[in-house]
Amino acid sequence: METRTILFVDDEKNILTSLRRGMMDEPYNLLFAESGKEALEILEKNEVHVIVTDMRMPEMSGLQLLKIVKEKYPHIVRLVLSGYTQVSTLLTAINQGEIFRFITKPWKLEDEFKSVIVQAIDYYNLHIERDRLAKEIEELKKEKATSVS
Repeated sequence: METRTILFVDDEKNILTSLRRGMMDEPYNLLFAESGKEALEILEKNEVHVIVTDMRMPEMSGLQLLKIVKEKYPHIVRLVLSGYTQVSTLLTAINQGEIFRFITKPWKLEDEFKSVIVQAIDYYNLHIERDRLAKEIEELKKEKATSVS
């Protein structure tokens, strides 16, 4: 199976540095962006499977970024990593950005964060396999319809 790519987006460099150190031994391609704009530029040039973004960033919030990602790259699994836990904001993010998981800062890397990343990758892989099988079934139906005629 091909190596999956995760994009981390946070305006705090120390958070990105911590994520880079904590995830460097994991079997993923890791990309990092300090803004929503930079994340969108990375997405145009790279195949990304999971995106993990902060909610509160200047210029473009995590929610704005995730809405764009949902529209342009619906196959990407979307996660939020944020210290901002106001219930109304959480619900808006979940409903409008179709968030897979919300991880609160500070996080426990081994106990919590890495297992959520594994779940997101598994979720992505299952959706890809489901789509492949659905396509295969459609092709078999067309072949059967053609051979019956």
